[in-house]
Amino acid sequence: MSNIREELSKRILVIDGAMGTMIQRHKLEEADYRGERFKDWPSDLKGNNDLLCLTQPHIIVGIHKQYLQAGADIIETNTFNCQVVSLADYGMEALAHELNVAAAKCARQAIEEYRAETGDTTPKFVAGAIGPMNKTLSLSPDVNNPGYRALSFDEAMEAYYTQVQALVEGGVDLLLIETIFDTLNAKAAIVAVKKYFRDSGKPELPISISGTITDASGRTLSGQTLEAFYTSVAHARPLSVGLNCALGAQEMRSHIEELSQIASCYTSAYPNAGLPNAMGEYDEQPHETAHFIEEWAKEGYVNIVGGCCGTTPDHIRHIAQHVKSLKPRAVPVVEKAL
Repeated sequence: MSNIREELSKRILVIDGAMGTMIQRHKLEEADYRGERFKDWPSDLKGNNDLLCLTQPHIIVGIHKQYLQAGADIIETNTFNCQVVSLADYGMEALAHELNVAAAKCARQAIEEYRAETGDTTPKFVAGAIGPMNKTLSLSPDVNNPGYRALSFDEAMEAYYTQVQALVEGGVDLLLIETIFDTLNAKAAIVAVKKYFRDSGKPELPISISGTITDASGRTLSGQTLEAFYTSVAHARPLSVGLNCALGAQEMRSHIEELSQIASCYTSAYPNAGLPNAMGEYDEQPHETAHFIEEWAKEGYVNIVGGCCGTTPDHIRHIAQHVKSLKPRAVPVVEKAL
């Protein structure tokens, strides 16, 4: 199998678009989420998208295949909230391992079926998606007690450890720590990845890291500037560092330009389909998103591009067509200075 580093040295790779947006198109009801196995589960399960890897795997495989057919080189597992901390909302902590293995297998199956149907032999990669959790390590959820934390660093690390172990067992090619609004949560995930490979003795998989700039100030939710964020995760020696979510491509441009100049690894960007409208929906058309991303690629800002909230296989198809003949960003040699 081709090495992802080899591919990145040759071309701009395309990562898939939104999973949640595509699941919403199926208009699933409570019974669809439950399936036969969880029909008597004591709490509501509608909205637990990760569970669909067990109860409706054909839907998840189908979505992955649509992105592959659109030109995606990297597909993300459907595991954004798939660790014990977030699964506690549904009382499903005990299913964390099984769900992650199932999700990785859905993605692998999609690639196999896609290859069999199309004869396409270009390398395709599965990224194990590791989301930010629904609890933050840097901020107190209680305004009257700023020192309080809903979670300890060790608890977060252990939750991520279980997820990493299961994603690797399921057969992912790289681990994607994404949509980071609190770098301390990301640090817990990085520690979990490193610890898992140390404990298991398995060859270490590449780590990709993707943060989220939450507003016009150019900072993450926990208050870091982009440069501070990059500096604080660079020790993980990531395959790539990038940005996703929160902003559309138009708003993300200046941040991607800055990142491309300071990162001594590959860079990635997968923005939302513009900013949400008054109804919380995304109106930016595929050709508009692709136009912005094509401009970044021409300027030499990116190595991996794709879409986040609101993007569909149509967005990915347009992006893939617009960047396929463009050169990838050359990784700069960043001078070290005190």
